[in-house]
Amino acid sequence: MFKRLLGSGSGRKTDGIPLEADTLLPDEPVRPGEILRGEVVLRALDRDVRIRTVNARLVADVAPAAVTKSTTPDGNTDTGVTLAHFEVTSLFTIPKGEERRVPLRYRLKWETPVSEVRGLPLAGMRIGLYTEVDADGIADRTDVDTVRIETTPLHETLLDAFAAAGYTCHSAWVDPEYLPRTERQILYSRQGFHLAATAADRPRDLELYVHSNAVGAEIYLRRAALSEKDWWGKPPALRYVAAHHEIGHEDFEAKTRQWIDDVAALPDTAVDDRERVHYHLDSPRWWRDT
Repeated sequence: MFKRLLGSGSGRKTDGIPLEADTLLPDEPVRPGEILRGEVVLRALDRDVRIRTVNARLVADVAPAAVTKSTTPDGNTDTGVTLAHFEVTSLFTIPKGEERRVPLRYRLKWETPVSEVRGLPLAGMRIGLYTEVDADGIADRTDVDTVRIETTPLHETLLDAFAAAGYTCHSAWVDPEYLPRTERQILYSRQGFHLAATAADRPRDLELYVHSNAVGAEIYLRRAALSEKDWWGKPPALRYVAAHHEIGHEDFEAKTRQWIDDVAALPDTAVDDRERVHYHLDSPRWWRDT
């Protein structure tokens, strides 16, 4: 749906800026590592409009009502965790009464959180795209467009293996933090999966983190502490690795059962094993390993 953008120039708001914008995304899922494709449509209504930049912002856990920028009557609705902020196009003029269609292309990072599993929405997850336009007399963005990001085959293999071991995926979330001691391209984004047990002889709830890359994934598993957001304030996590090419060749059901047993043997209280190194540069300081 086209949105008439509002202006914010020279410190004052100007109504009636003659530019409409709409972002068109296909209603089909895309996976981490693949290319998100779409199209931005811009219309100049009453006069020529000089476009400086058109950017896109991919956001996780965007609130359903967060459809406009703080310059609109709806107030400040900048919510969620930014996963990517990239340029779509820049520096061109749309003549009065004409329309321009600009392709949107962006390769998703492998670490990008997912929002659905085999075509079904993942509880707790919402991912959306804002298109931001900066032009003469205009600084605004479009309504949020839903982006469907589905699990990779490795995600699905792991979730299936945990389900076979008696743990179903109840929900997922994204924290604006990083996974310690991992290489990362998205600096502050950490997706967790809440796994709930169907049997009483093992930990009732687990947290699963799948840190994907082009080769496979680093996997972190721990007892759940869903209300605690600090990584080091949770029970200890164990790290495992899996490769994409191992699907169909490795017994992931046996692996996950062993992982669950490993976690069950750990304490259910927080363990902070970071190293602290003290040094002196005219005043006491310390460095903490993350």
